[in-house]
Parts: sequence; C-alpha cells; structure tokens
Amino acid sequence: MTTKSGTSKARNRPFECTACGQPAAKWLGRCPGCGGWGTVEEGLPAAAAAVGTPGSAPRANARPASPVRAISEVGLETVVSRPTGVGELDRVLGGGLVPGAVVLLAGEPGVGKSTLLLEVAAQRARGGGTVLYVTGEESAGQVRLRAERTDAVVPHLFLSATADLEEVAAHVEAVDPGLLVVDSIQTVGSADIEGTPGGVSQVRAVTSALVALAKQRDLPVVLIGHVTKDGAVAGPRTLEHLVDVVLSFEGDQHSTLRMVRGLKNRFGPSDEVGCFEMFDGGIHQVTDPSGLFVGTMTGTVPGQAVTVAMEGKRPLMAEVQGLASRVGSDAPARRTVSDLDTNRVLKILAVLQQRCTGFSFAQHDVFAATVGGMKLREPAADLAVALAIASAFRDTPLPYGVIVLGEVGLTGEIRRVPATDRRLAEAARLGVPKAVIPFGPGITAPKGLELVQVDDLDGALAAVGLGKRKEKR
Repeated sequence: MTTKSGTSKARNRPFECTACGQPAAKWLGRCPGCGGWGTVEEGLPAAAAAVGTPGSAPRANARPASPVRAISEVGLETVVSRPTGVGELDRVLGGGLVPGAVVLLAGEPGVGKSTLLLEVAAQRARGGGTVLYVTGEESAGQVRLRAERTDAVVPHLFLSATADLEEVAAHVEAVDPGLLVVDSIQTVGSADIEGTPGGVSQVRAVTSALVALAKQRDLPVVLIGHVTKDGAVAGPRTLEHLVDVVLSFEGDQHSTLRMVRGLKNRFGPSDEVGCFEMFDGGIHQVTDPSGLFVGTMTGTVPGQAVTVAMEGKRPLMAEVQGLASRVGSDAPARRTVSDLDTNRVLKILAVLQQRCTGFSFAQHDVFAATVGGMKLREPAADLAVALAIASAFRDTPLPYGVIVLGEVGLTGEIRRVPATDRRLAEAARLGVPKAVIPFGPGITAPKGLELVQVDDLDGALAAVGLGKRKEKR
C-alpha cells in the first residue's frame, strides 16, 4: 500500500526549462531564466533514472565496469598530447590534442571558427592522419569552396554534410578517423531525443553521446559552439561541464586580429592565449604579435605610451594613445574611451588633475585608445594611460624607446603589478632601452634595459620629461 507521503514524493519530480535548462520546483507557465512561455516541463534526471526512483539506494549487487587500481599504477600513455600542426592553438591546448579529449571552440558568427578548424583538420591530414569534418550548417560544396581558398584540399580529409547524430556515428565507424570535427554542436540532433536541434535536451544528449564515443575510441573530438549575445556559450551550462576543454575564439569585425583564449582545460593551463590574423586566404598564426599592438616608439608624436600587457601567461607589447583637445567655454567636455576600461580612465584623469601640478581637463575633450584592437583591462596599463594623456596635454612626446608599467592609486602612488619580471624580459627581448616601473624589492633589470623606479605619478611624469608644462611660443 502506498502511503500518502510516498505518493507525494513519487509525484514530486523536478521541472526544467527545455530552452535554457533552468530548474524549477514546480510547473511554471513562464521560465524565470529565459522568459520563454510553455517551456517548463516535468522530467526525471538521467542520474536518478540510472539508480532508480528519487530517494532509492543504488543496487548493491551491481558489477563494476572497470577495476579499481592504485593511482601509482595508472599509465599516462593515453593522455599524451599530439600537436595539431598549428602552434598557437597547441599553446592554448597545452601541447596539442589528447586522445579521447573533447574540445569546445565557441565564438561569435563570422569570427573564423570554421576556417581555423578546417586548417587544423588539413594539417592533421597532411601529417598522415585521417580526419572527418562534419558540417551541419553548410553544404559540402560550401566547405569545399572554403578549402580551395585556404589551400585545405588534402588527401585523408573526409567531409560529411549531415546534422543527424546516428549518421555521424556511422561515418565514424566507416572512416575510423584520428580526429573528428563537428560544426556545430547546436545543429546536430537525434530523432530518438525529444526537442529540436539546438534545444537544451538535444544539445546535452548529443554532446554526451559524442563524449562517450570519444572515450570509447580514444578519438579527439573538436566541437564548434555558438555564443549568446552576452558572449557566453549557447546551450545548457552542462555543455561546458561535459567537455574537457573550452576555448573562446575572439575577434573584432573591424580588425584582422583573432585570439583563442582558454577558459577550461583538463590537460593544461587554462589561461593561455593564441594569436591569429585573418586574411582572404585563410587564417594564419602570429607567433610574435607584439608588432600588431605597437605603432611606433620613435617618440616624435605626443600622446603615445607603450606598456607590456599580460594575456594569460603571455607578455605582449601594447601601445596606448591619448588626445586632449581644447573646447569652447560653452561646450561640455567629452570623454571617449576605446578598448580600455572607461572607469579606470576617468579615475586616472581625476588623479592627474587633483594630485599633479598643471593639469585641468574641464575645458578639454579627452580621448584614450589602444593600437591594433587590443583590449587592455588590467591595472598594469594605468601608468601608460596617464602618461599618454599627460603627453597629449603637455604637447610633449615621451622619450625614445621607453616603456611604463604600474597601477595608479587614488592618492597618486604607483603600485607594483604582477609578472613584472616577465614583462621586463619581453621588453628587453624587443630591444627596449628604458623602463619606468614602481619601486619594489627583488626586481632585477634584464641585460640592456635601464630601470627607472618611481613611487608616485609626479615622479613618473618627471622621469619622462612631462613634469613641467611646455611653454607656448
């Protein structure tokens, strides 16, 4: 006989939105997560179904599928990475693709995800491996046309234009590839799963099936994923948990620069960055990208300052430009910032005006930007922003070949920044003769690089010859 409480527990199944995966304690007409109407449905989680009804204990007589071993007896031969042939991508992956690993590459439409992975597939095929490229968004002719343009038509690279999961599994069985590329995971579906391709249930089930396929065959799988308007990976959050590696492919439509940034990596560091450039003939890796972000260091133009930024663990030279233009007495002053943190720029303007002598921006339009489309958000760029704006205001260029590092505080002090040694080593490698940095113990100057240490913004201005206003003739 079923008790009243037992009946209530049996009926108390969790609810979930089929569009975004938002859980709910009861049925709702409108999803509180995505706002969709009629998308909340009752369902039993797969984990609960595997062990029985909610609240029941796992079967005691279940036979384990794999033996228990001491951790010292587990071999590492199955997790040795193999290079993809694209060095910048290998840097982010931690050396290459690991057998059985599932990688998710997400990015905005048109940024170059398909172009990059077609290049990876071609490089693996040129090395003698067999590659299966599955496209659910384009026809086979469209992919072949792109391959002709990027010189990716090579033997052992097989193409399948399908969006059916069962067909993908059959093609894998027939071709037996050494690498599987799926473009994109949101387009692949299965008739055995409820929902439409791209929905939460379909994406989750398809990804789980491909992960299981990868582990069974020791087959590296690379999935292309869409992103939302906020830049997050589209689909359920469990998608990022199911895969081994999550990469973000970033780029600006007005710039040829592209960056692959690691967000999650079970086989290596998750804060590496790879740099690429897009051309009509495809995508090319940039092994030394500092030249993309620095215009000139001749010191002949006011309003330029060069710093060394950290993208993950990678030091990159970056140029900040400033402009201060006087406006009429009745016109309001404007503040325009591009690829920098607007709030930090406004803070630096206030510190310059309040803590340093001879600066007043009430009657000046102030512009601040970077070169080459590089986005600088770290505090280490504060001093470069301050000196670039001060240089423009004084109409005096900084000396030749000087870089600046430091965070600017509200009292005008200059604070140390992380990875100073690596930043200075990169500057010395590129032949920079002089660096202005904050005071601090344990800093050793690389060979050929002169260090000038300062403790406040006034000292930094004096070190680069901006401590006194230029006399007008």
